[in-house]
Amino acid sequence: MLRDAAVLIEGERIAWVGPRSEARDLHSAFRMPRSAIDVVEVAGVLFPGFVDCHTHAVFGAPRLDDHERRALGEDYKTVAARGGGILQSVRDVRARTESDLVALLRTRVRTLLAHGSTTIEVKSGYGLDPANELKQLRAIRDTAATERAALVPTFLGAHEVPPEFRDRRPAYVRLVCDEMIPAVAREHLAAACDVFCEPGVFDVAETRTILTAARQHGLALKLHADELEQSGGAELAAALGALSADHLAAVSEAGIRALAASDTVAVLLPATMMFLGKREQAPARRLVDAGAAVALATDFNPGSSPTVGLSLVMALGVSQLGLRYAEVVSAVTVNAAAALGRATDRGQIAPGFRADLVSWAVSDWREVAYWMGEQLVTAVWTGGSACPLPTGPVSLGLHVKA
Repeated sequence: MLRDAAVLIEGERIAWVGPRSEARDLHSAFRMPRSAIDVVEVAGVLFPGFVDCHTHAVFGAPRLDDHERRALGEDYKTVAARGGGILQSVRDVRARTESDLVALLRTRVRTLLAHGSTTIEVKSGYGLDPANELKQLRAIRDTAATERAALVPTFLGAHEVPPEFRDRRPAYVRLVCDEMIPAVAREHLAAACDVFCEPGVFDVAETRTILTAARQHGLALKLHADELEQSGGAELAAALGALSADHLAAVSEAGIRALAASDTVAVLLPATMMFLGKREQAPARRLVDAGAAVALATDFNPGSSPTVGLSLVMALGVSQLGLRYAEVVSAVTVNAAAALGRATDRGQIAPGFRADLVSWAVSDWREVAYWMGEQLVTAVWTGGSACPLPTGPVSLGLHVKA
């Protein structure tokens, strides 16, 4: 923690960080005329831009019925069997145009940015056929071209088995491997490929097959792993050298050891487990103590985590996961950047890093992970340029109808 500090931004990068008392000599040190330096005074605490390394932000309507059914005691699988769950969002996305999805995603990205997330991973996974998966990924690409936050697209065609392949699972795995992944790679629509590795969704063998195909086409690897039951997903992620294994509420001790011995980041999603009404959270303390790198993310999605603020997730990281304040800051900055393969470029206020910065209206840096749900962001810079922030209530864009 550096008090009374200054940051020099040159172009899109941070050029210097240090005590404010030394800033007066920067013009000579960097051979700049005094008139070339614009000074912006910042009150409160300046953080690196947060990295939200797991979202499903390109979707249509919220799944309100799912929420109420869980309150009445139905579990995840029962909700899905009755027409809810992921497949409800699939039906919705398939009925929407690409322009609808872009309009929705733009509003949501601006909301995430206003809550301090300057780099945001966005997954597909609500199409589950070639045309609609590509439609989602193109919506992410088109949104990224106009918005100030950096979007990192991930292909999640293996989010669920669609109804038309329910009795032909091997055929759907072949479709993902032989048609979807090559098309995604050919159009450069994703940086990584993710698979929902979970009993009843895709097993370890199917997940390995899909991720092997993804690697052959130049995509980085990610897994939804051990969310509801132990499946060996964490061990597979470590063995394949995946960027991250995400969820991990049911990870085994062997999975913890495997992650600790690897460079794979454990991405934990406490808002999801809370929203689902689960009493058990991922074993964050055991992961950290074993030596695993832990990140936190919102898992922003319409069914299990309608959450846009990483500061709320940080508060849950402390209260529900047993993490320390410094650990949750690392979890949404440097470690989250590593979960996207961008640890050398963002997530730190340090020379050479991208000048993504967020100012928070707090007097103690720990307060960002203390005031639950408060919107305390006062200013955001991405690539060295200030971003306009909303001045009133922000819709998440759900007024756009299919």
